[in-house]
Amino acid sequence: MNHIKKLAVALAIAATPVAFAAGSVDGMDMKIPAASQQSPQPVASEIKKIDAQAGKVTLKHGPIENLGKPAMTMAFPVKDRAFLKDFKEGDSVSVTFDKVGNQPTVLDMQRK
Repeated sequence: MNHIKKLAVALAIAATPVAFAAGSVDGMDMKIPAASQQSPQPVASEIKKIDAQAGKVTLKHGPIENLGKPAMTMAFPVKDRAFLKDFKEGDSVSVTFDKVGNQPTVLDMQRK
C-alpha cells in the first residue's frame, strides 16, 4: 500500500506542470494584439494575376503587419475594381491592405 501512495504522489507531481501550463494560458491575460490595431502600411508586392471581372488581384507580397499575414502569394479582393485597369501582371507595386467586411482587401495599389 505504501508503494501505491508513493506512486500516486509521484504521478501527481509529474502531472502538475502539465496541468498548470494548460490552465495558465486560459487564466493569464495573453491577449494577441488585434491586427486592425496597427495602421495599414504599404507592402512591396508583385502582381501575379489580375481578374478585373471578379475584382481580385493575386499578389506575391511581403509580410502584412496590420493583418498578421506572413509573406506569401495570395488572391485579394480590391476595394475599387476600376484601378485594376491601370496595372498588368508582373508589375512591382506597393499595396495597402486592410480588412473590409472582415476580409483582407487591397485598399490602394501604386506602381513602384
